[in-house]
Amino acid sequence: MGNLSRLLKESWTAVEEHQDKVAGYFYARLFLSNPELRSLFPVHMDVQRARLLGAIVTAVQTLDDPERFDEYLRALGRDHRKFHVGPEHYQAVGGALLEALRTFAGEQWGVEYEQAWTDAYAVISRKMMAGADADTNPPFWHAEVVSHERRSRDIAVFTLRPLQHALAYRAGQYVSVEAPRYRPRLWRTYSIANAPRKDGTLDFHVRALGAGWVSSALVRRVRTGDLLRIAAPMGSMTLDRKSNRDIVCVAGGTGLAPIKALVEELARYNRNRWVHVFYGAKDREDLYDLADLEKLAARHPWLSVVPACSEDPSYPGERATSATSWPATARGSTTTSSSPARPPWSSRRCARWPSSRCRRCGSGTTRSASPEPALRGSPAPSSALSGRRAGRARARIGFEARGRDLRECWTARCGANARTGGVRAGQRDVTMHY
Repeated sequence: MGNLSRLLKESWTAVEEHQDKVAGYFYARLFLSNPELRSLFPVHMDVQRARLLGAIVTAVQTLDDPERFDEYLRALGRDHRKFHVGPEHYQAVGGALLEALRTFAGEQWGVEYEQAWTDAYAVISRKMMAGADADTNPPFWHAEVVSHERRSRDIAVFTLRPLQHALAYRAGQYVSVEAPRYRPRLWRTYSIANAPRKDGTLDFHVRALGAGWVSSALVRRVRTGDLLRIAAPMGSMTLDRKSNRDIVCVAGGTGLAPIKALVEELARYNRNRWVHVFYGAKDREDLYDLADLEKLAARHPWLSVVPACSEDPSYPGERATSATSWPATARGSTTTSSSPARPPWSSRRCARWPSSRCRRCGSGTTRSASPEPALRGSPAPSSALSGRRAGRARARIGFEARGRDLRECWTARCGANARTGGVRAGQRDVTMHY
């Protein structure tokens, strides 16, 4: 697929600076030619347009990796079943997409580009339909809210019980959630915050993001007894039970959800892997689940939990001042980003590791609460998708890296773009798309 991949990337650069207009034109053309399809989509299309662009970019960039390309598109096809998308809709979508690309590429568009996108879309639609056909689960599950608790001014923790049958998933995965009573046809992705249980219940940690349509409804309006819908699980930030490498988890805000699920799964079988969870927030109110984490740590000697706050001067624990600085070297004092001091727990709690597996999750608004030097001297990390976007400015990122010391396997800076995160390893940048 080398030549096809080159043509797709070349042609995409011709429209990239107009991608928002491309998405708008695509949906306008699609609904004008097929008005019956409008009812499948939400009233507010901003997030839907962004998802279209994200899917196009991911498909183009994974074309040279057949296994990842196939896995992504099959999962996308399964996920689209919740929109009641059928085989008959793919042809209409392909025609609208080609017309949008052709329109905004202008004179740069040629016969080669036209044929490349025609061929690529044929492969994409075929793999998506294959993924949908192979899924024996329902398009979505109806789930009852069995508990709902406000943990802070804008964070809620709630539990769902699927009504048809249990949802099969792995710790670290995420699902799309819809609140049909309050925001019909608006789906947002959230990580499941617990390992699978015998009773099939699912925990979610949600922060209301400004004027976020779904997150605000889930935090402020949903009540016990309400019915939500959840789609099939997705994501690959799952545990390898055969590995014996130690684990570092860095969570910001509600990015704790998938990490807590992973820790719960480890609690069922782990005996020889040290697990260190660094939990950052702006203030102590945002450390909304610290009590549960500390209970887990008290029961399992291999688990350590280190909370830190960035904007709470009275917080007695570890403190972080910015995304580029170390946390406090002592309680009540901080270092500057120019200081060479090492974090206090690198020797006190974590010692040195011959290798480690690192996972990072959290929203951009809480990343400053965790210490973030670059991964110095370590090999470039391989990325592992932790979750999809939940809200316009929220992204969850998971990555794996090897390092000789905790200082070498900390977290990485993430780009402002909610669809792309960057991991810096020495002078090398690794970009993850989701």
